[in-house]
Amino acid sequence: MLPLRDNVPTRTFPFVTIGLIAANALVWFWELSRPGVDVHVFRDGFYPCALHGPCQLPPGFHALPWYEGVFTGMFMHASWEHILGNMLFFWIFGNNVEDALGHVRFLVWYLAAGVAAMAVQTAVTLEFAGVHAASIPNIGASGAIAGVLGAYFVLLPRARVLTLIFLGIILIREIPAVWFLGIWIALQAWTGGLSLLQPQAGGGVAFFAHIGGFAFGLATGLLLLVAQRRPRVPPPRHATW
Repeated sequence: MLPLRDNVPTRTFPFVTIGLIAANALVWFWELSRPGVDVHVFRDGFYPCALHGPCQLPPGFHALPWYEGVFTGMFMHASWEHILGNMLFFWIFGNNVEDALGHVRFLVWYLAAGVAAMAVQTAVTLEFAGVHAASIPNIGASGAIAGVLGAYFVLLPRARVLTLIFLGIILIREIPAVWFLGIWIALQAWTGGLSLLQPQAGGGVAFFAHIGGFAFGLATGLLLLVAQRRPRVPPPRHATW
């Protein structure tokens, strides 16, 4: 399934969403410059082994400190398909979450979602996958964008998404966002579990970053809903003289 657009207009201009898309695009074009994408990824990606070594990197490469790599890796991508897919999802769902959170809060929240996503992927890699997997650079905005999807799931449950569906034939249907996002996260969880048993099945995708980011967005979105629905305490009355 591929989202094409949603039916929820925004009340404010999505400055941060557009700015983050532009930042990802600029970093991608930088990656395409010499010495090429692979070298840039090995130099500036995030390595789980940076938290708990040793790292087994190719000669001439050294892992960045984790507190640097987690942010550089968040803005890097491995291919045109990788960045275009991520930015499509981000544009469709990010502007509405920015609208709900506010511009500055959304920027901070987005970065926090990316860190949370990387933390979950790192914990799973170090616990189950071994030193070799921990020495593979993790890159991509999809963990932070998964946070956006999780928040959208709870903040806009009545939204609908125009979706391109591949089922032998190509269909275009408008479906509820909760169904679209529910199917998406279910596939991430199923494929992530399969990749623990059969690592080759994962195809190099950090599924647990998607799961961790989605869980972060879900939890923070629910907290926002609770805060919005909490009745305000009226100010105390003062006697007048």
